[in-house]
Amino acid sequence: MNVAEILAYKGSDVATIGPDHSIREAVGLLADRSIGAVVVTDDAGTVIGMFSERDVVRRAARDDGLDLDASVESVMTTTLTTCRLGDLSEALMKMMTERRIRHLPVLDDSDELCGIISIGDVVKERVNELETAHEQLVDYVRSGR
Repeated sequence: MNVAEILAYKGSDVATIGPDHSIREAVGLLADRSIGAVVVTDDAGTVIGMFSERDVVRRAARDDGLDLDASVESVMTTTLTTCRLGDLSEALMKMMTERRIRHLPVLDDSDELCGIISIGDVVKERVNELETAHEQLVDYVRSGR
């Protein structure tokens, strides 16, 4: 299965926030949407970073306290890994595991943001594939062919 098929099933809604918004606003967005990360975009809609729960925790651990009024830009991850609509789930699983990434923004051929894939999405898809293969094997054994 590829990214386009995963997005067709799960949807392509992506939570975004601007770099000048506060950490408080970003954390509120994460809480309101029950998500672990939000894509940071500039005024033109270009992906410039990711803001995640991990960014908050790392910042809080590094400083004597976390200034929730500081900008998202001050804590966001700027070294991004993205994926494309044609990328296969097996490749995503490997990349996400090796790089310890939980969320991948999805870019189309024009480098426009068109979705987000989480490790949970990839695992769910893989479990569905394994269940289907299992059912096919059981049917094969039962039919005696």
